[in-house]
Formats: sequence, C-alpha cells, structure tokens
Amino acid sequence: MSPTDTIYIAKAEECLSGAESELVNNRYNNCANRCYYACFQAAIAALIRNHIEPESRGGEWGHGFVQARFAGELIGRRKSYSSNLRETLARLLMLRQLADYEAQNVSETQARRAIRAAGSFLDAITSKGGES
Repeated sequence: MSPTDTIYIAKAEECLSGAESELVNNRYNNCANRCYYACFQAAIAALIRNHIEPESRGGEWGHGFVQARFAGELIGRRKSYSSNLRETLARLLMLRQLADYEAQNVSETQARRAIRAAGSFLDAITSKGGES
C-alpha cells in the first residue's frame, strides 16, 4: 500500500466507526452519511492502488467519477472486486441524500443495513491490500 491509499483506508475506517457510534446513539441520518463516506473513501483507496486517478485539473475525487470507475473499471473490466459491490456506492449515496437533503428520516432498519453494506465493502477493499 502507498501512503496515500493508507490515508484513505484510515479515513474509511474512521467513517465506519463513526457510523457505528451514530447507530448506537439513534442518529440514523448521520449513520447513513458516514456509511456512504466510508465506502467512498475505501473506493478511492482501491482506485489509487490500481493507478486510476481523477482526470480533472484539480485532481478532485468526484462522486460520479469514483462510482463510475470503481464499478466500471475495477468490478466490470478488471474483475478485481465482486459484482456484489457494484451497487453499494450508488445505494448508499441515495440513502445519504435522503438523510441529508430530504424531509424524511432514515429508519433504524435502513441504518443497520447501511452499516452491514459499508462493512462488507470496506472488508473487500482492505482484504485486497495493495494488490492490483
């Protein structure tokens, strides 16, 4: 692993830990937010390991770019990760948007499912280590 992808894995683990804390404290909207970001940060680490970088001038990791390249390149083309992970980022983004922007709350059931999905996603990324 490179220093950069290690930083993103640490961020992902911190987000997942925060999501678990939010769940215990019945803050389901914030739990959903942290679950999404745990996966987003983990996906960035996976992209870095596979030498896929943002194409923008600022080098920013856009949400659409990360989702598209993770699912399209690392799952679809290279088969580096299970197809079971293909929709995880998109589903958790929709849940995060509901939590952050809609006049509706995330339920405890949705939050628990998000934790499981994020945990599985992060486990898949970290189990690959530095492999391409």
